[in-house]
Amino acid sequence: MIAAILFTISIAALGQFAVYYWRAVVTSVAAQPLSDRVKAAAGLASESIGATDFDAVMTLHDLTPSLKEHVGGLSLVRAYYRVIEALGRLAGTKMPSVAAWAQGEMATCSRYVAVLLDQQLERVMACAAEARSV
Repeated sequence: MIAAILFTISIAALGQFAVYYWRAVVTSVAAQPLSDRVKAAAGLASESIGATDFDAVMTLHDLTPSLKEHVGGLSLVRAYYRVIEALGRLAGTKMPSVAAWAQGEMATCSRYVAVLLDQQLERVMACAAEARSV
């Protein structure tokens, strides 16, 4: 009985650690500088990537070629964004602090995908430049 309780607590702690680690990775990637070519390619008029720009950036990311054989998808980020979006809509005007938090998380997801797109475009451009020089 005690072993089962310890096992359950250990699994819960490991799960919590995994979620916190994943969020830290997403936040650190989203904090990296972003070139203007991503904003121009996605057709974004504003200076910064916001919470509502996720679909535009994600569509552009899905259209760009990848140089890696097996690229891990962004399905976890996409699912997290959709869950937070629904939570923000449910919170609405009744809980403004939750709605504001949801907007911040959605903006972080949008910026994360934009930074990955920028890195992917940089790799494609470097590969094209190398191919032209040969």
